[in-house]
Amino acid sequence: MKRLAHVPTLVLFGLVTGAAQAADTSANANQPAASTAAECHADKAICASVDGAWRTPEVRSRDKYRHPVQALEFWGVKPGMTILEIQPGGGWWTEILAPYARMTGGKYYVTGADLENPKLADASRKARAEFETKYTGKPDVYGDVHVVNWGAVSKTFPANTFDFILTARSIHNWMQQTPNAVPENFKAFYDALKPGGVLAVEQHRANPTSGPEKPETGYVTEKYVIEQAQKAGFKLAARSEINANPKDTKDYGENV
Repeated sequence: MKRLAHVPTLVLFGLVTGAAQAADTSANANQPAASTAAECHADKAICASVDGAWRTPEVRSRDKYRHPVQALEFWGVKPGMTILEIQPGGGWWTEILAPYARMTGGKYYVTGADLENPKLADASRKARAEFETKYTGKPDVYGDVHVVNWGAVSKTFPANTFDFILTARSIHNWMQQTPNAVPENFKAFYDALKPGGVLAVEQHRANPTSGPEKPETGYVTEKYVIEQAQKAGFKLAARSEINANPKDTKDYGENV
């Protein structure tokens, strides 16, 4: 579907699962992917961010499964964008997106534990503090990292602010929270995006089913994600099979 300029759009990207890495028993299974700089045919800043010396060999070993250069090109990331990353976890995408924003004159925002919530767990406060220490203390690498509250109390973002929002491997967790968590989150993303902005979704993809979703497995159907995004006002722009993994049997109990 053609991307529409007057409304925020949704682009879907199936996430490769651990099964593919487990199946790779070659001698180079745990080695970093080959440098992308020499083979970069598009945005040089994307390749430079992926090839950054700050990314450890352990982190880069996932590149051959998650294809960051191809993913960012597919999602339509451009120089100068104002980027928002949702629930960054350990910062796998942060180590790419924050430097990219710095290199291209953009802005980088990321959600952190909601400090406005008086019931916030100490572990969540500690995790946010550790994240900020790692990423806000190296402006020469990551630029100006803006950590914003997002959680039970701080449920919205500044309206009409972001060009690009990324949520990776989060939807199945939201589905197991309150019944309204997913629609509320998609609506918050829609309102926060500028006209023509992009919501990028990376998620473990369940097989199509006529039965109930099973988010406890870590997998979500593509149909569900699209429906929820469309209800919030998004228009589907594109889907990708770059990370599709035919070896994934999707029957690992409560694991992916």
